[in-house]
Amino acid sequence: MTLSWIKLKALLAKEFIQLLRDRITFGFVLIMPIMQLVLFGYALNTDPKNLPAIILDQNKTNISRSFIHQLETSNYFRILNENYGEQQAENAMIKGQALFILNIPANFSQDLIRGHHPTILMTVDATDPVTSANALATTQALKLIGLPHDFVGPLSYLAPKQPSFDITVHKSFNPEGITSYNIVPGLMGVILTLTLVVVTGMAVTREREKGTYEQLLAMPVSSLEVMLGKITPYILVGYAQVCVVLLAAKLLFNVPFLGSVILLFFVVTLFSSANLMVGYLFSSISKTQMQATQMSVFFFLPSILLSGFMFPFQGMPYFAQIIGELLPLTHFVRITRGIMLKGATFSHIYSDIIPIIIFLVAASWVSLKKYKSTLD
Repeated sequence: MTLSWIKLKALLAKEFIQLLRDRITFGFVLIMPIMQLVLFGYALNTDPKNLPAIILDQNKTNISRSFIHQLETSNYFRILNENYGEQQAENAMIKGQALFILNIPANFSQDLIRGHHPTILMTVDATDPVTSANALATTQALKLIGLPHDFVGPLSYLAPKQPSFDITVHKSFNPEGITSYNIVPGLMGVILTLTLVVVTGMAVTREREKGTYEQLLAMPVSSLEVMLGKITPYILVGYAQVCVVLLAAKLLFNVPFLGSVILLFFVVTLFSSANLMVGYLFSSISKTQMQATQMSVFFFLPSILLSGFMFPFQGMPYFAQIIGELLPLTHFVRITRGIMLKGATFSHIYSDIIPIIIFLVAASWVSLKKYKSTLD
């Protein structure tokens, strides 16, 4: 067998020309490594800082304010300045607006001066044990190093050589710090995103490859009817997937379910529809099933990395959090964890439902416009 360099050169030129003409594949080859590098570089942070905390300071003295200042300067805590009551603080934690609640008792400074060893109660949202671990360790260290400059002059004898007060930590929603409690609810959204975007992404391109696309265009149906006909069966598929995940979560991992099943499936309907519309849009743009799959990866990768499913959302830089807020998976992960682990109600999660609805409406509008342009 002889090798003809002239023929090989011609074949290589042909392949490079086809690669350059296939913009989706060419972009996939070039952009995907850069996207992976940037997303992993910014999203992979196991030491999140500036975590939202609520302070219930009933003491309101220089000593208590000094301790609060030490918390802020540690960079692990971002103190929310609103005036919260205890019930408001608990609601903020259920909504995910605060990860810590510190309750400083009214007699804190008096008991400290008298040597009575007072106690500060810290309530922690323990649904994600990784997020709060280093912040908790820093708080315990402040018991020894946080207040020495406040004890000067007549109070110098109180400068702590050992902790002069206690911090009692109460871990809410996941007291034992079981990782599967955090992973499984979020995994539900990841599974729905991956499967629904991909299978719908191949819906129209399959018609093209089979040669039945012209028949679809010739049918006396509107673009809206075609879209609904393509995505509705997969909503039922999404329901089946959720049922399987919930069953496995209970039987295999013993993950609690404290909220409303009806509320969860209402959100699942919206979230599944949003993902299906993304897949339908990719299907309308792509010419082959391979192109639709490649475009699905571009959507899936940032969704899984910037949603808070794999890495702590609060540990990401601000611009990465903005991108994450635009993705429906980010809000769905918060909702499922809230419903399953915290018993969240509609009043707790509506602020995360609204972005999913907006995304759904926008994706539907773009998909219909794209399909109508195909008809024309």
